[in-house]
Amino acid sequence: MNYNFNKIINRLHTNSSKWDTTENGVLPMWVADMDFKAATPIIDSILFRALHGVFGYTMIPKEYYDAEIYWWKKRHNIKIKKEWIEPTVGVIPSLSASVQAFCNKGDKVLIQSPVYNYFNSSITNNKCELISNNLIYEKEKYHIDFVDFEEKVKDEKVKLFILCNPHNPVGRVWSKEELTEMGELCLKYNVIVISDEIHRDLVFSDSKYTPMASINDRFLQNTITCTSPSKTFNLAGLKTSNIIVANQEYKGKINRSLNINESIEPNVFGIEALISAYMRSEDWLDELLIYLENNRDYLMEYIGQNIPELKVIKSEATYLMWIDCSALKIESEALVEQIRQIGKLRIASGTTYGENAKEFIRINIACPMDTLKDGLNRLYNSIDTIKCKKEL
Repeated sequence: MNYNFNKIINRLHTNSSKWDTTENGVLPMWVADMDFKAATPIIDSILFRALHGVFGYTMIPKEYYDAEIYWWKKRHNIKIKKEWIEPTVGVIPSLSASVQAFCNKGDKVLIQSPVYNYFNSSITNNKCELISNNLIYEKEKYHIDFVDFEEKVKDEKVKLFILCNPHNPVGRVWSKEELTEMGELCLKYNVIVISDEIHRDLVFSDSKYTPMASINDRFLQNTITCTSPSKTFNLAGLKTSNIIVANQEYKGKINRSLNINESIEPNVFGIEALISAYMRSEDWLDELLIYLENNRDYLMEYIGQNIPELKVIKSEATYLMWIDCSALKIESEALVEQIRQIGKLRIASGTTYGENAKEFIRINIACPMDTLKDGLNRLYNSIDTIKCKKEL
C-alpha cells in the first residue's frame, strides 16, 4: 500500500472541532471526520497554490467542472453535464438553499429519521415543518415503511423529500428497488427529491450505490443531488461541494437562493483540492476503503465477542457505526455521558439523529487501528462498569 493509515497524527491544538473541543484524556470518536492525512496529490496542489502568495477573488476553472464530470463517470459510470453542476460551499448550505427555493413558510419537508441532524435545522430555520417517515428497525437492519411514506408525501403541503443515500447514521445503501418506489411516489404527488449523497464514495465491497437521479429520466428531472469530496477525502474544512441538477428550472431557483445567501463560491484551496482529489487521488480512496472495511469488521467482531449487550448494525457504507444499546435499558444521552466519564471516550448519542434513536449510539471508525482498539477497550470498560453498578 502507498499510504500509511496506521500512522497516528496528533491533531490537538490545530483548531480541530473533533479534538480541541474534547477534554484532555478523552478520546474523540464522535463527529464525522477522519484522523487520516489527505492524499499526497491534494496536499501538493494546495502547497503549490499557496506558494503563489496571492489569494484574491477566484473564478471556478474549467478543470473543476471536468474533474466533477470525470469522477461521476470513472467512479460511478454516470454521465453528467457541466450545465448541471452548481458549486457551493457545503452540502448543508445546499440543503438550506433548496428548502428556500421550493418552499414557503409553513410548507412541509419529509425526512427519514433517524438521520443526519442538520437536515432538521435546514428545514426549521427556514420556517418549514419537518415531518418524518421513520425508518423501521427490525432484526438489526433498517427498512423503509412505504405505506407511511405514501401517507406523508400525499399531503399537498409536503413540497420536498430529503433523502440520505448512503444513509447517515444507520449505514444503509438504499437499493435500486427501494429508491424506485420512493421516487415514483414523489413524482405521483409532485414532491421534489433532494438527495444528500455525500457518502456515495464510501461504500463497502458487499454493497452497491445507486444515485437516485440515475434510475430514469423522470427521476433525473425531479432530483437535486448534493455531493462533496469532503467526506471521501477528509476535506470538510475546505468548504467545497456541488449540487447536481439536470432540471434547469430547478437549477435557476437554487442559484437565486444560493446567491441571496452568498454561499455559491468554494474557496481557492477547495477548488484545487477537488480537482486533485477526483483526478489524481483515486488510489488513496481505494486503499482507504480496504482499511475502513477492516476497521468495521474488527469492531463488529470485538463487540460481538466482548460486549454482547450491544448489537452492531452492519454498515453498508460510511465510517460511522450505528449500535443498538437497548439491552442496557439506558437512554443514549445518559449512556454516552457515562461512557465519557467512566471510559474517557466521546461518542455520539442516538437522540442527536431522531427521537426514534434513544437506544442507539454512533461511533466513528475512521482512525488508525491502534486508536480504534483503544476506543473499543474504553467502551468495554465503560459498559462493564455500568453493568456492575446496576447489579449492586
